[in-house]
Amino acid sequence: MLPVLLSIFTFLSTLGGGLLAIKFKDKLGIILGFSAGAVIGVVFFDLLPESFSLGEKQYSISVISMVIAAGFLFYMLLDRLSVLHTHQHEESHNNRGRIGAGSLSIHSFLDGVAIGVAFQVSVPIGILIAVAVIAHDFADGVNTVSVILKEGGKNKQAYQWLLADAIAPIAGVVSTLFFKIPDALFGILLALFSGFFLYLGASDLLPESREKHPGFLVTIMTILGVGLLYFATMLARF
Repeated sequence: MLPVLLSIFTFLSTLGGGLLAIKFKDKLGIILGFSAGAVIGVVFFDLLPESFSLGEKQYSISVISMVIAAGFLFYMLLDRLSVLHTHQHEESHNNRGRIGAGSLSIHSFLDGVAIGVAFQVSVPIGILIAVAVIAHDFADGVNTVSVILKEGGKNKQAYQWLLADAIAPIAGVVSTLFFKIPDALFGILLALFSGFFLYLGASDLLPESREKHPGFLVTIMTILGVGLLYFATMLARF
């Protein structure tokens, strides 16, 4: 039951980050800058290394790279189609917010799966992975709220998606009590989400943060977001 107990801390970490983002939503540009850095940091220091490490046991590096590119392009298409196929401007933005928050929630679910799978390997590895997830789930909470508010969503929607994102890791951990995902398949899923978040961070959150707050402070916050995720992933290795 240790994995389930640790997943409660992921819930609290995600909730804390999201509530902070809602409280300071009047400074959304600065929050988005941090959020962009955190999302990009998740890709480069967490998802990409893990996807190559797990996936290369069965797939070549070129195949994994193609999956990353496919994830990027697929997310781009979802983003563009949500705009093109919606007649009302407000609803169009809401769709984009839901796509972003939904992707982050699925990623959080996979974080929980990662904790559960790691405990299937050994308790020390499971604890290390859990610490890393808890550390970066704070940023996940910020990111989830940010993408909803950025697209004009109301506080109620932000709270709903934040709760979904916070519960997702617990659900992921519990799911591993009933089945086991092969490492190679898990690596491919992580590669797909790497592409998703590269688009979300670099092509969506980062430009939006600069538009809302063009000052140098946003750049500093982006670097801090990347640095936080670097610290979290390095912490898991010790």
